Amino acid sequence: MIVCESERLIVRHFTLDDSEFIIELLNQESFIRYIADKNVRTIADAENYLLAGPMASYKQFGFGLSLVALKATNTPIGMCGLLKRDELQHPDLGYAFLPDFCGQGYALEAAKSVLNVGMVAHSLDTILAVTLPNNHNSNRLLQNAGFTQSGTIDLYDSENNLYEYRL
Repeated sequence: MIVCESERLIVRHFTLDDSEFIIELLNQESFIRYIADKNVRTIADAENYLLAGPMASYKQFGFGLSLVALKATNTPIGMCGLLKRDELQHPDLGYAFLPDFCGQGYALEAAKSVLNVGMVAHSLDTILAVTLPNNHNSNRLLQNAGFTQSGTIDLYDSENNLYEYRL
């Protein structure tokens, strides 16, 4: 299912066929440093991650992390989407991209597209985002996408910047 499209990108729901890409993305040094080591090393691990994470979220909430691919070539380059965590009052924006595709505006383009479609499709008035204070690129991306920092939050044993996006 296609979630949204932008000028250069297609954002679509993950399928189990995306398992090899998930292994590659979740084992990037930047993913492990700034998000977490999800211990996804095999196809079975990736399938379990997809089934218990994004695919379960699609069923429960109607949204979740989705695959981001280049429109011209259908090359997977990252993931972006809305998540609903028990620890947060509102859904939050999550994203991660392969290093070869960072610094080219893809993450911002995907984030803006997901926000615009997601808020309307799911009748949301507030979306949050959290990121580590030392993740300068992510902090800048959130500000460029229209988020405002509303404080900090202790999440998963780390102090994170907390951002809000409102219509």
